[in-house]
Amino acid sequence: MNKIGEELPGLYVHVPFCRTKCPYCDFYSVTTPGLVEAWLEAVRKEAHLYRESFPAFDTLYLGGGTPSLLSAGELTKLMSCLRAQFTFLSNTEITIEVNPDDVTGEKTALYRDLGINRISVGVQSFNEKELLYLRRRHTARQAETALDLIRSSGFRNVGIDLMYGLDTHHDSASSCSWDRTLRRAVAFQPEHLSCYQLTLEEDTPFGKMKAEGKLKPVGEERERALFLQTSQFLEEEGYLHYEISNFAKSPGFTSRHNSKYWRHVPYLGLGPSAHSFRDGARWWNPRSIEKYCRSLAQGNTPVAESEILTADQLRLEALYLGLRTKQGVSLETLGSSSRKDSVLKELRKSRLVTLHDGIVTPTMEGFLVADSLPLLFVD
Repeated sequence: MNKIGEELPGLYVHVPFCRTKCPYCDFYSVTTPGLVEAWLEAVRKEAHLYRESFPAFDTLYLGGGTPSLLSAGELTKLMSCLRAQFTFLSNTEITIEVNPDDVTGEKTALYRDLGINRISVGVQSFNEKELLYLRRRHTARQAETALDLIRSSGFRNVGIDLMYGLDTHHDSASSCSWDRTLRRAVAFQPEHLSCYQLTLEEDTPFGKMKAEGKLKPVGEERERALFLQTSQFLEEEGYLHYEISNFAKSPGFTSRHNSKYWRHVPYLGLGPSAHSFRDGARWWNPRSIEKYCRSLAQGNTPVAESEILTADQLRLEALYLGLRTKQGVSLETLGSSSRKDSVLKELRKSRLVTLHDGIVTPTMEGFLVADSLPLLFVD
């Protein structure tokens, strides 16, 4: 149970189904929709196991995979199951990730009827050649049509996911292509934008192409230029750059769910590969729908592995997470390293962080080296 005044946890449900696999994605998913019913039953059983220890939530995030692949009946069954097991506050932020070519008037009406109030659209690019390169199954026109339909359906909290650092972004001319994508995105006035740099993960097709020398990363200088271009443009358009990859039209439109991850607020993850965290403990489910379903069918909790974080590990993680956001970290979180004062002084002098009212906040330049900053405060 939560203590009085303690922030409620968030609930994440991993929908592990895709129609096709993107060559850059390392999130767990399968292209076998025939397993949906077994997965739904397993999620119901897993939710029941946690109903006493996680009785109430104020955020729900349906991620994947591709949650928008679920039929009306399947999504209704999932939401009914979750509401039967848990309590959700009246102001709960309920997010669903959608692929543009899954969006229809019938589906947006269903989302509203089910209480979903935030939609994250996986556009990635408004450039047709880039969409082909990423092997996305939608076109730029389909993305625009989907965004118009979502807005006309009454949704007032819409996010767009975009990606930069592609094979087409190697030279300065690519800034024009990325600039056009950004401008087309803001023309829809989304309340939220997530702009991710393409990462060539080792076990993905793109990662294997990189290892074979068939795909070349854009390089640090281009990454830096594209990052700064993105931040400057979106801030000029009135967006708050509140986390390295995330922008919100106002503080009220930041992702309440994802913010819990960055602040060590408890969260429960249901579904294969989903992670959970509470009271310094983290655990995660198997990266296999078969193992996940089999474990629950046998009456077992489907935990693949778990860890108990020490106080030092929690502090270091808080530094890593906090210094990726404009909320920053407190001076106390920096710890008692013998070098703390001198390091902080040097970082401020180099304009990588600012210090105000006991809070250390990364600057735009600090965002660029955010992952290296925490280790400076460890002896």
